[in-house]
Amino acid sequence: MPRLSPPAKRIGPILAALQRAYPDACCSLRFSSPLELLIATILSAQCTDALVNKVTVELFKKYRTARDYAEADPAALERDVSRVNFYRNKAKSIRSACRTIVDHFGGRVPNRMEELLQLSGVARKTANVVLGNAFGMTAGVVVDTHVMRLSQRMGFTAQTDRDKIEQDLMGLLPRARWTRFGHQMIQHGRAVCTAKAPKCSDCPIGKRLCPSFTSDSRLKTQDQTSRRTT
Repeated sequence: MPRLSPPAKRIGPILAALQRAYPDACCSLRFSSPLELLIATILSAQCTDALVNKVTVELFKKYRTARDYAEADPAALERDVSRVNFYRNKAKSIRSACRTIVDHFGGRVPNRMEELLQLSGVARKTANVVLGNAFGMTAGVVVDTHVMRLSQRMGFTAQTDRDKIEQDLMGLLPRARWTRFGHQMIQHGRAVCTAKAPKCSDCPIGKRLCPSFTSDSRLKTQDQTSRRTT
């Protein structure tokens, strides 16, 4: 297999391929406000978006404001989110984050990275989801398990730490594509470039642009490394 060009030369054609394959890729969490997206994203950690959407249908009817969550009975809130993984810790984070929103941000979800990171249960991934999708702000790149895995496979980064991967992607991608890139990579990771059995023959990116196109052993090694760091 011929040696591929460096990431900076491949990124344009890869972005074009992702756009052709997933032109309508968007956030799969259902929300109607920044608060709803914040809550849904906290719940989505190590849990499928599909399940979170089922849980939030009733949750968002019961809890309308940050104060509602902050003053919720802890046991009741735990029951309301009990279908998701680690629901006790997530319920605690939601109550704490919403207390901070009420006490320090006037009851409204802040729209600055440094302020979002003050909230319990919020790291850069969650903050980027909220900023990019609820506020339309490109503050960074969402690095979930799909984006991490695919970025390593495509040779965009050699890092295993999420924040370092994000920095590599921010240096590689046009800022205007940061949010859309995350959505398209997530969709590609779910549909084609899966963790255990990537469908390379169906890949819209192909062997000219992806260094892992035929290297099953490399994929296995990288996936094991990714799992150890999540």
